[in-house]
Amino acid sequence: MIKNNQKHLNRLQVFIDGVIVALSYVLSYYIRFYSPLFNPNDVKVALSIAVYFSALYFIVPGYIILYNITNLYTPRRARKVGGEIFTIIEANILGFFGFTVVLYMIKQNHYSRWMIFVFVVVNTLIMSLSRIILRQILKFFRKKGYNIKHVLLVGYSRSAEAYISRVSENPQWGYSIAGVLDNRIPLGTKYRGVSVIGRIDNLQELMAANSYDEVAITLPLNYYDMLEELVSCCEKSGVHTKFIPDYTSLFPSNPYTEDIDGLPMINIRYVPLTDTGNRAVKRAMDIVGSILAIIIFSPAMLFSTIAVRLSSKGPIIFKQERIGLGGKPFMMYKFRTMEVQEEKAEAKGWTTKNDPRVTKVGRFLRKTSLDEMPQFFNVLFGSMSLVGPRPERPQFVEKFKEEVPRYMVKHQVRPGITGWAQINGFRGDTSIRKRIDLDIYYIENWSIWFDIRILFGTVFHGFVNKNAY
Repeated sequence: MIKNNQKHLNRLQVFIDGVIVALSYVLSYYIRFYSPLFNPNDVKVALSIAVYFSALYFIVPGYIILYNITNLYTPRRARKVGGEIFTIIEANILGFFGFTVVLYMIKQNHYSRWMIFVFVVVNTLIMSLSRIILRQILKFFRKKGYNIKHVLLVGYSRSAEAYISRVSENPQWGYSIAGVLDNRIPLGTKYRGVSVIGRIDNLQELMAANSYDEVAITLPLNYYDMLEELVSCCEKSGVHTKFIPDYTSLFPSNPYTEDIDGLPMINIRYVPLTDTGNRAVKRAMDIVGSILAIIIFSPAMLFSTIAVRLSSKGPIIFKQERIGLGGKPFMMYKFRTMEVQEEKAEAKGWTTKNDPRVTKVGRFLRKTSLDEMPQFFNVLFGSMSLVGPRPERPQFVEKFKEEVPRYMVKHQVRPGITGWAQINGFRGDTSIRKRIDLDIYYIENWSIWFDIRILFGTVFHGFVNKNAY
């Protein structure tokens, strides 16, 4: 039942998106040529309205194809609305460049480029709003018991508990877990309201008697010899089957396989920045970005220089050894925010709340992240990147690599001024384990768009650091 609902919902969504694209285009035409924003009395329309509107024959299907290419129509109940909106922005930016290139190729110089820009902005806003409204509508119906996906778990394990926890914490996803099948755990055992309802041997019988939308195989490691038989049983019944491995601590968040003469091989860690082309693109972005940042923030850096010089005796720039790409040390630059102290005292630990070593100017610089500005020179010289995991001091690297699983993975890329962990609130004195989880997610899912997203996130809510003392 849910498959048919999803199919109808997808078709309706494509239709609505086509209508929104057309309405956005019409609205953009009137904004460009008839609204006070562009002083319509001074606007000369070189092309007729018929020419402009005939472009809709290509724009509407073109944008539907773009949305499909960017996976906007892929059913992802657990997808966050922010990710969906970012995909819409990405598709519209691609549409803008594609539209402009086509006009250049057909040598159409009279078509208003301003109208294209207005259309991209209007379409992005309306499309994003429509997705937010759709989510609220689905959330309402799911609370009423409609559009629910019924799932049966096979195998009680750590991955089963993790899955149950996530579904319980996110009712808006519309999942209902019917129960768990396991041969070891007693019947009736509950975890967060989900019970063990039978043995694994009862799978075929239960699928015949119930209309499950999905079966998730969550076997513990020592039961993997049953996997092939269970998958075969599920496929015979026609129920969609997923496999959630019981070794998620080792499994990458974005797994990929290689084919070795017909033998699939799962890579434990996929790092896009090991690719030469990706590294070159990111490095070019770092060079251009750091030069622009140095120019733009030069007044703030001049203010910080004067303030540090007047606040206390000592050097303006503070240099500290950190561990970077490949586990190699480098000197990271910051504006000095503390009274000058001996190296041994400085290396003892992090700054704490109301730390007497921090100057009044230094406290302001730390709170606003102005003390980090000299790191743009680290980026320019190649020891850091604009975006990446934050670098740590050698003594803490030695400590954390023994205490925090996968800690050293972060050194497979250049450290950054800002990162995915930082814009999610994990800066300063916060959970190291959670920070590493977010850093690894970034490393495994890197793209140039992800970097841009993080930079925008830093601009809007990443500068002020409530955890900086």
